Amino acid sequence: MAEREGFEPSKRLATLTRFPSVLLQPLGHLSTLLTIHKVTCLSHRFKVIFSYMALIEIKDLSKIYGEGDATTVALDSVSLEIKKGEFVAIMGPSGSGKSTLMNMIGLLDRPTHGSYHLDRQDVSALKQRQQAKFRREQIGFIFQTFNLLPRITAIENVALPLMYQRVNQAKRLEQAAKFMKNVGLEDRQYYMPNQLSGGQVQRVAVARALVNKPKLVLADEPTGNLDTAASAKIMNLLKEINKGGNTILMVTHEPELASYADRVIYLQDGKIIDTPPHLIKPDTKKKSSKKGSTKTKKAAKKS
Repeated sequence: MAEREGFEPSKRLATLTRFPSVLLQPLGHLSTLLTIHKVTCLSHRFKVIFSYMALIEIKDLSKIYGEGDATTVALDSVSLEIKKGEFVAIMGPSGSGKSTLMNMIGLLDRPTHGSYHLDRQDVSALKQRQQAKFRREQIGFIFQTFNLLPRITAIENVALPLMYQRVNQAKRLEQAAKFMKNVGLEDRQYYMPNQLSGGQVQRVAVARALVNKPKLVLADEPTGNLDTAASAKIMNLLKEINKGGNTILMVTHEPELASYADRVIYLQDGKIIDTPPHLIKPDTKKKSSKKGSTKTKKAAKKS
Protein backbone atom coordinates (compact mmCIF):
# COMPACT_ATOMS: atom_id res chain seq x y z
CA MET A 1 0.00 0.00 0.00
CA ALA A 2 2.92 2.25 0.74
CA GLU A 3 4.42 1.53 -2.68
CA ARG A 4 1.02 2.16 -4.40
CA GLU A 5 0.77 5.59 -2.73
CA GLY A 6 4.36 6.35 -3.68
CA PHE A 7 5.36 6.75 -0.09
CA GLU A 8 8.12 4.51 1.24
CA PRO A 9 7.92 3.31 4.89
CA SER A 10 11.40 4.65 5.62
CA LYS A 11 10.39 8.17 4.54
CA ARG A 12 7.19 7.94 6.57
CA LEU A 13 9.21 6.98 9.66
CA ALA A 14 11.62 9.87 9.07
CA THR A 15 8.69 12.29 8.74
CA LEU A 16 7.11 11.02 11.94
CA THR A 17 10.37 11.43 13.83
CA ARG A 18 10.75 14.98 12.51
CA PHE A 19 7.13 15.91 13.22
CA PRO A 20 7.51 16.73 16.93
CA SER A 21 10.41 19.16 16.27
CA VAL A 22 8.45 20.84 13.48
CA LEU A 23 5.46 21.13 15.79
CA LEU A 24 7.54 22.56 18.61
CA GLN A 25 9.39 25.08 16.44
CA PRO A 26 6.78 27.86 16.96
CA LEU A 27 6.92 27.15 20.68
CA GLY A 28 10.67 27.57 20.53
CA HIS A 29 10.25 30.99 18.91
CA LEU A 30 7.68 31.90 21.58
CA SER A 31 10.03 30.92 24.40
CA THR A 32 12.79 32.98 22.77
CA LEU A 33 10.49 36.02 22.57
CA LEU A 34 9.48 35.55 26.20
CA THR A 35 13.15 35.37 27.20
CA ILE A 36 13.97 38.56 25.30
CA HIS A 37 10.98 40.29 26.92
CA LYS A 38 12.16 39.21 30.38
CA VAL A 39 15.70 40.45 29.71
CA THR A 40 14.34 43.78 28.42
CA CYS A 41 12.13 44.20 31.49
CA LEU A 42 15.01 43.32 33.80
CA SER A 43 17.41 45.73 32.08
CA HIS A 44 14.82 48.52 32.35
CA ARG A 45 14.29 47.66 36.00
CA PHE A 46 18.04 47.73 36.64
CA LYS A 47 18.30 51.12 34.92
CA VAL A 48 15.61 52.48 37.23
CA ILE A 49 17.36 50.98 40.26
CA PHE A 50 20.77 52.33 39.22
CA SER A 51 19.33 55.83 38.73
CA TYR A 52 18.39 55.84 42.43
CA MET A 53 21.69 54.38 43.63
CA ALA A 54 24.09 56.52 45.59
CA LEU A 55 27.16 57.77 43.75
CA ILE A 56 28.76 58.91 47.03
CA GLU A 57 28.44 56.97 50.30
CA ILE A 58 30.29 58.37 53.30
CA LYS A 59 30.07 56.80 56.74
CA ASP A 60 31.57 58.16 59.98
CA LEU A 61 34.24 60.12 58.11
CA SER A 62 36.65 62.02 60.36
CA LYS A 63 39.75 64.10 59.80
CA ILE A 64 42.01 65.00 62.71
CA TYR A 65 45.08 67.22 62.43
CA GLY A 66 47.87 67.45 65.00
CA GLU A 67 48.47 65.54 68.21
CA GLY A 68 47.90 66.01 71.92
CA ASP A 69 46.89 69.53 72.92
CA ALA A 70 47.33 70.71 69.32
CA THR A 71 44.67 68.32 67.99
CA THR A 72 42.14 69.87 65.62
CA VAL A 73 39.04 67.96 64.51
CA ALA A 74 38.24 69.20 60.99
CA LEU A 75 35.56 66.57 60.32
CA ASP A 76 33.72 64.74 63.08
CA SER A 77 32.02 61.46 62.08
CA VAL A 78 30.31 62.79 58.96
CA SER A 79 27.88 60.46 57.16
CA LEU A 80 26.01 61.29 53.95
CA GLU A 81 24.77 59.94 50.62
CA ILE A 82 24.57 61.68 47.26
CA LYS A 83 22.61 60.00 44.48
CA LYS A 84 23.63 59.90 40.84
CA GLY A 85 22.48 63.01 39.00
CA GLU A 86 21.98 65.15 42.12
CA PHE A 87 23.06 68.77 42.47
CA VAL A 88 24.09 69.27 46.11
CA ALA A 89 25.39 72.42 47.79
CA ILE A 90 27.52 72.45 50.95
CA MET A 91 27.26 75.53 53.15
CA GLY A 92 28.79 76.61 56.44
CA PRO A 93 30.92 79.29 58.09
CA SER A 94 34.70 79.46 57.77
CA GLY A 95 36.35 76.58 59.60
CA SER A 96 33.22 74.41 59.45
CA GLY A 97 34.94 71.65 57.47
CA LYS A 98 33.61 72.39 53.96
CA SER A 99 37.00 72.42 52.26
CA THR A 100 38.18 69.39 54.20
CA LEU A 101 35.10 67.42 53.15
CA MET A 102 35.57 68.53 49.55
CA ASN A 103 39.21 67.41 49.66
CA MET A 104 38.16 64.01 51.01
CA ILE A 105 35.53 63.53 48.31
CA GLY A 106 37.97 64.72 45.62
CA LEU A 107 40.62 62.25 46.85
CA LEU A 108 43.02 65.10 47.56
CA ASP A 109 43.36 64.05 51.21
CA ARG A 110 42.87 60.90 53.27
CA PRO A 111 40.46 60.56 56.21
CA THR A 112 41.69 59.65 59.68
CA HIS A 113 38.68 57.39 60.25
CA GLY A 114 35.60 56.24 58.34
CA SER A 115 34.81 54.95 54.86
CA TYR A 116 34.15 56.61 51.51
CA HIS A 117 32.61 54.74 48.56
CA LEU A 118 32.47 56.38 45.14
CA ASP A 119 30.29 54.54 42.64
CA ARG A 120 30.26 51.47 44.95
CA GLN A 121 34.05 51.32 45.23
CA ASP A 122 35.86 51.90 48.53
CA VAL A 123 38.20 54.62 47.31
CA SER A 124 39.39 55.54 50.82
CA ALA A 125 41.28 52.22 50.92
CA LEU A 126 43.07 52.75 47.58
CA LYS A 127 46.78 53.45 47.39
CA GLN A 128 47.97 56.93 46.41
CA ARG A 129 48.63 56.04 42.76
CA GLN A 130 45.28 54.27 42.47
CA GLN A 131 43.52 57.31 43.94
CA ALA A 132 45.33 59.61 41.49
CA LYS A 133 44.18 57.46 38.55
CA PHE A 134 40.62 57.33 39.88
CA ARG A 135 40.61 61.09 40.46
CA ARG A 136 41.97 61.78 36.97
CA GLU A 137 39.36 59.61 35.25
CA GLN A 138 36.23 60.00 37.39
CA ILE A 139 36.28 63.48 39.00
CA GLY A 140 36.21 66.97 37.48
CA PHE A 141 37.26 70.05 39.47
CA ILE A 142 36.09 73.67 39.18
CA PHE A 143 38.14 76.00 41.38
CA GLN A 144 37.41 79.51 42.65
CA THR A 145 40.75 80.78 41.29
CA PHE A 146 40.24 79.09 37.88
CA ASN A 147 43.80 77.58 37.86
CA LEU A 148 44.31 77.90 34.11
CA LEU A 149 47.86 77.66 32.79
CA PRO A 150 48.68 81.21 31.57
CA ARG A 151 51.10 80.27 28.76
CA ILE A 152 48.81 78.00 26.75
CA THR A 153 45.57 78.76 24.89
CA ALA A 154 42.06 78.21 26.22
CA ILE A 155 41.51 75.08 24.14
CA GLU A 156 44.86 73.64 25.29
CA ASN A 157 43.82 74.24 28.91
CA VAL A 158 40.56 72.40 28.30
CA ALA A 159 42.39 69.49 26.64
CA LEU A 160 44.91 69.14 29.49
CA PRO A 161 43.11 66.34 31.43
CA LEU A 162 43.03 64.23 28.24
CA MET A 163 46.80 64.57 27.87
CA TYR A 164 47.23 62.86 31.25
CA GLN A 165 45.08 60.02 29.90
CA ARG A 166 47.48 59.72 26.94
CA VAL A 167 44.89 60.69 24.32
CA ASN A 168 46.59 61.79 21.09
CA GLN A 169 46.71 65.51 20.30
CA ALA A 170 44.21 65.50 17.42
CA LYS A 171 41.53 63.75 19.51
CA ARG A 172 42.32 65.96 22.52
CA LEU A 173 41.74 69.16 20.60
CA GLU A 174 38.65 67.76 18.88
CA GLN A 175 37.09 66.83 22.23
CA ALA A 176 38.13 70.13 23.82
CA ALA A 177 36.59 72.12 20.95
CA LYS A 178 33.30 70.28 21.47
CA PHE A 179 33.14 71.21 25.15
CA MET A 180 34.18 74.82 24.51
CA LYS A 181 31.24 75.03 22.14
CA ASN A 182 28.99 73.60 24.87
CA VAL A 183 29.96 76.46 27.22
CA GLY A 184 29.55 79.07 24.47
CA LEU A 185 33.22 79.79 23.78
CA GLU A 186 33.71 78.27 20.34
CA ASP A 187 35.03 81.64 19.11
CA ARG A 188 37.59 81.93 21.97
CA GLN A 189 39.43 78.63 21.52
CA TYR A 190 42.84 80.11 20.69
CA TYR A 191 42.70 83.07 23.06
CA MET A 192 45.17 83.22 25.92
CA PRO A 193 43.69 83.27 29.46
CA ASN A 194 44.70 86.93 29.97
CA GLN A 195 42.65 87.87 26.89
CA LEU A 196 39.42 86.53 28.45
CA SER A 197 37.04 88.06 30.98
CA GLY A 198 36.59 86.50 34.41
CA GLY A 199 33.33 84.82 33.40
CA GLN A 200 34.90 83.46 30.21
CA VAL A 201 37.89 82.09 32.12
CA GLN A 202 35.57 80.29 34.52
CA ARG A 203 33.62 78.81 31.59
CA VAL A 204 36.92 77.49 30.24
CA ALA A 205 37.48 75.93 33.68
CA VAL A 206 34.02 74.34 33.52
CA ALA A 207 34.78 72.89 30.06
CA ARG A 208 38.09 71.53 31.38
CA ALA A 209 36.29 69.85 34.29
CA LEU A 210 33.87 68.10 31.90
CA VAL A 211 36.18 67.12 29.04
CA ASN A 212 37.06 63.71 30.49
CA LYS A 213 33.34 62.98 31.11
CA PRO A 214 33.62 62.52 34.89
CA LYS A 215 31.03 60.86 37.09
CA LEU A 216 31.37 63.64 39.67
CA VAL A 217 31.98 67.40 39.32
CA LEU A 218 33.30 69.26 42.37
CA ALA A 219 32.87 73.03 42.35
CA ASP A 220 34.65 74.98 45.11
CA GLU A 221 33.17 78.49 45.26
CA PRO A 222 32.88 78.54 41.45
CA THR A 223 31.64 82.17 41.35
CA GLY A 224 33.75 83.60 44.18
CA ASN A 225 35.75 85.90 41.89
CA LEU A 226 32.92 86.89 39.55
CA ASP A 227 30.40 89.71 39.46
CA THR A 228 26.65 89.10 39.77
CA ALA A 229 25.92 88.79 36.04
CA ALA A 230 28.83 86.40 35.39
CA SER A 231 27.89 84.38 38.50
CA ALA A 232 24.35 83.88 37.21
CA LYS A 233 25.67 82.66 33.85
CA ILE A 234 27.99 80.14 35.52
CA MET A 235 25.23 78.85 37.81
CA ASN A 236 22.80 78.47 34.91
CA LEU A 237 25.53 76.60 33.04
CA LEU A 238 26.07 74.26 36.02
CA LYS A 239 22.33 73.67 36.20
CA GLU A 240 22.25 72.72 32.52
CA ILE A 241 25.20 70.39 33.03
CA ASN A 242 23.36 68.76 35.92
CA LYS A 243 20.25 68.27 33.77
CA GLY A 244 22.51 66.42 31.33
CA GLY A 245 23.14 63.78 34.01
CA ASN A 246 26.29 64.99 35.78
CA THR A 247 26.40 64.80 39.57
CA ILE A 248 27.54 68.14 41.02
CA LEU A 249 28.77 68.91 44.52
CA MET A 250 29.30 72.63 45.17
CA VAL A 251 30.74 74.55 48.11
CA THR A 252 29.35 78.06 48.56
CA HIS A 253 28.77 80.76 51.19
CA GLU A 254 25.87 82.34 49.35
CA PRO A 255 22.26 81.14 49.90
CA GLU A 256 21.26 82.56 46.50
CA LEU A 257 23.70 80.21 44.75
CA ALA A 258 22.70 77.30 46.97
CA SER A 259 19.12 77.74 45.71
CA TYR A 260 20.23 76.32 42.35
CA ALA A 261 20.95 72.97 44.04
CA ASP A 262 18.48 70.14 44.66
CA ARG A 263 19.36 70.17 48.35
CA VAL A 264 21.75 71.83 50.80
CA ILE A 265 24.04 70.19 53.36
CA TYR A 266 25.03 72.52 56.19
CA LEU A 267 28.28 72.01 58.13
CA GLN A 268 29.28 73.51 61.46
CA ASP A 269 32.27 72.55 63.62
CA GLY A 270 32.99 69.57 61.39
CA LYS A 271 29.50 68.09 61.70
CA ILE A 272 26.42 68.00 59.51
CA ILE A 273 23.61 69.88 61.25
CA ASP A 274 19.99 70.71 60.51
CA THR A 275 19.09 73.82 58.55
CA PRO A 276 20.44 76.83 60.46
CA PRO A 277 17.94 79.23 62.05
CA HIS A 278 18.42 82.06 59.54
CA LEU A 279 17.41 79.73 56.69
CA ILE A 280 14.31 78.30 58.39
CA LYS A 281 10.99 79.74 57.26
CA PRO A 282 9.15 81.70 59.93
CA ASP A 283 6.92 79.47 62.05
CA THR A 284 3.42 80.19 63.30
CA LYS A 285 4.35 80.57 66.96
CA LYS A 286 4.36 84.37 66.78
CA LYS A 287 0.99 84.34 65.00
CA SER A 288 -0.54 82.11 67.67
CA SER A 289 0.82 84.34 70.42
CA LYS A 290 -0.70 87.37 68.68
CA LYS A 291 -4.07 85.62 68.48
CA GLY A 292 -3.80 84.79 72.16
CA SER A 293 -3.07 88.41 73.04
CA THR A 294 -6.08 89.67 71.03
CA LYS A 295 -8.35 87.19 72.81
CA THR A 296 -7.15 88.41 76.21
CA LYS A 297 -7.74 92.02 75.11
CA LYS A 298 -11.32 91.20 74.03
CA ALA A 299 -11.96 89.41 77.33
CA ALA A 300 -10.63 92.43 79.23
CA LYS A 301 -12.95 94.77 77.31
CA LYS A 302 -16.00 92.59 78.06
CA SER A 303 -15.18 92.56 81.75
